[in-house]
Amino acid sequence: MIDTISLIKSVGEYNNMPIITDSLERSSANKWLPWIVCITGSLLFFYEAIQMMMFNSLNTSLMASFNVNATQLGFVSSVYFYTSASLIFVAGNMLDRFSTRMLILMSMLTCTIGTLGFALSPDLIIAAAFRLIVGIGGAFCFLSCVKLASRWFPPSRRAMVVGVIVTMFMLGGWVAQTPLTALIHKFGWRYALFLDGLLGIVITALMWFVIKDRPKKDSHLTAEERETLKKIGLKKAIVSVLKNPNNWCGAFYTCLTNLPVYLVGAFLGSMYLQQAQHLSTSHAAFVSGMIFFGSFLGSTSIGWISDRIKKRRLPMIVGALLILAVVAIIIYVPGLSFIELMLLFFALGYVTSAQVLGYPTVAEHNPAVLTGTAVSIVSTITVFSGAVIFPLAGWLLDVSGQHKKIKGVMHYSLTAYHHAMIILLVAAIGALIAALLIKETNCKHQMDATL
Repeated sequence: MIDTISLIKSVGEYNNMPIITDSLERSSANKWLPWIVCITGSLLFFYEAIQMMMFNSLNTSLMASFNVNATQLGFVSSVYFYTSASLIFVAGNMLDRFSTRMLILMSMLTCTIGTLGFALSPDLIIAAAFRLIVGIGGAFCFLSCVKLASRWFPPSRRAMVVGVIVTMFMLGGWVAQTPLTALIHKFGWRYALFLDGLLGIVITALMWFVIKDRPKKDSHLTAEERETLKKIGLKKAIVSVLKNPNNWCGAFYTCLTNLPVYLVGAFLGSMYLQQAQHLSTSHAAFVSGMIFFGSFLGSTSIGWISDRIKKRRLPMIVGALLILAVVAIIIYVPGLSFIELMLLFFALGYVTSAQVLGYPTVAEHNPAVLTGTAVSIVSTITVFSGAVIFPLAGWLLDVSGQHKKIKGVMHYSLTAYHHAMIILLVAAIGALIAALLIKETNCKHQMDATL
């Protein structure tokens, strides 16, 4: 363990390779540098979104290739979430103590290897093992982006920047829908994932030349932060973060408002639209992808609104109420047309973007040096929810009794899908309760955010 930590620290200090960033810092274009660095870093989140959401496009292909039902497929998909969730808190602590740049590069490489391995998997067990490897890299994807943004942007722009980072995630989620579906249809799922792995290699190379831990003028702060963390101690830092009730409220709010993206956008959306709403494969992928288009606009605009009005709690409450309304319409209004489904999925993506407010809210309730550790609670619970929701939704579909196998693929009824989607109504109510309980920060670090 000591040797591993020493290796990460020594490699992280070798920071003279981001040639593009070093060059821009010396030029007149350096005002754009924070955006260039943070958006490049968020490509890890973008890439992870593809891996996280791709089962929505792969479901029927994997069912036919491996001869499995929804419950078994849900288990394989959930391996990613179990792995990520179990490591995120560790990742948060590492990001507070070691080079963000090198941890991002290591994570990106791990995800790429796991993706290529999944494409070559001969059976379900091997596929699950490579899914686990992808999950290891996924533990760092969001936290590293937030840590990078906290060093390149002032706190007053935090929600806006987090919104942009989440937008990159949603862009990756969209790529996992219509574009990936088209690749699978044309080349088959294995070749499509092989191309996905090649994309990972290209992104890793770009990150190597661009990402830098912090601006050159702030380089002295690295040593100061490490000294502060050394004085605090690992145990005291963890206890402080875990004892803060606002961290848990923010975490559960983010987790519950994100569940529609997981369940509809990453797992059941395309199957539901094809089997229950009788859309074609291409139309189902398009409608399912609308949840990510809605999030493109919502993640940035809701973050901007929150920063603008200097409030976190109010837009969180409104977001939870709107999620409840949109989900209820999707489940209970019969005979929805293609256009209506498209608009509803877009609206669902937009309103679930209120989840971006959970991250800055938690960060503002904790000391700045513990940003990674504090936000890791949010990410742990959010990712763990995926580990629970996928097998649970698959089980609810299977136990409904309203299904049959056609050409090796299990088909479920509209009633069975609605039975599984009631989970989202419960989640929206839980999110509303969490938003009501959390304390307002007015977009500032709180006086009680100390050790």
